Amino acid sequence: MKKLKALIFGISGQDGFYLSSLLKEEGIEVIGSSRTQGIKGNVGDLFFVEYLIKEHSPDYIFHLAADSSTRHSLLFDNHRSISTGTLNILESSRIHSPESRIFLSGSAMQFDNKGLPIDENTPFAGTSPYSLARIHSTYAGRYYRDFFGMKIFTGFLFNHDSPLRSESHINQKIVKTVQRIKAGEKIKLEIGNLDVKKEFNFAGDMVEAIWTLVNQDEITECVIGSGVSYSIKEWIASCFSIAELEWKDHVILLDNFVPEYQKLVSNPGLIKSTGWDPRTSFKDLAQKMMHLDI
Repeated sequence: MKKLKALIFGISGQDGFYLSSLLKEEGIEVIGSSRTQGIKGNVGDLFFVEYLIKEHSPDYIFHLAADSSTRHSLLFDNHRSISTGTLNILESSRIHSPESRIFLSGSAMQFDNKGLPIDENTPFAGTSPYSLARIHSTYAGRYYRDFFGMKIFTGFLFNHDSPLRSESHINQKIVKTVQRIKAGEKIKLEIGNLDVKKEFNFAGDMVEAIWTLVNQDEITECVIGSGVSYSIKEWIASCFSIAELEWKDHVILLDNFVPEYQKLVSNPGLIKSTGWDPRTSFKDLAQKMMHLDI
């Protein structure tokens, strides 16, 4: 029996790590690519993407590559990796591997967020270069799905973390700062707004949802999240509690800080209808990250 193949663009990120581990457990051969790990290259390079897809004819293709920042300075980086990368993957697959099942990463940040639970019917809103690229990627997936009959799935991922997160993400910044304070460094955690609420999901659970999505045919697009939100204050308190420290003694609030949103939470009813449900609780995630349990 032929061994199934999966091609992951963006294997060096946390999602790529956990997805690769899951696929290997399923007995699937994993071909990984990123700018720093695996087969090194840029998903924004058509010739590189076309070569990989033509060479391997993968059963599954996962587009996880992105610069996960909403900063305007990354306008063209986001466009290259997300928008152009998506087109490169879809067109190369159409020509060389039309039966591949393709997953495109979407984001909670591409929706019009009114503070209410977001689902698949919530309108998009281009509020940053990052959201613009994600919206373009979603519409590109729809075009190739509708006009060429390709098997394309988009999952709109809500906040998820792991010990592999970089410190550019606030949850990991908090974890690392608490660890340094516990180790004796005389520093403070500077934070903008304690009351912002969002989801605290584990990346390992999220890739299980991705795997569930690409192995069924009823759902093509869905939000992926827990539907449960917590405040930044609760995350800080939990991390300091694990370190056996009083958080109020070590936190400084920044003046005039304006958050991107006050609350960002999903309505994950559709993905949960497949039988998927996140297994890692808020407290479990804090334990994993504070103790670097990979």
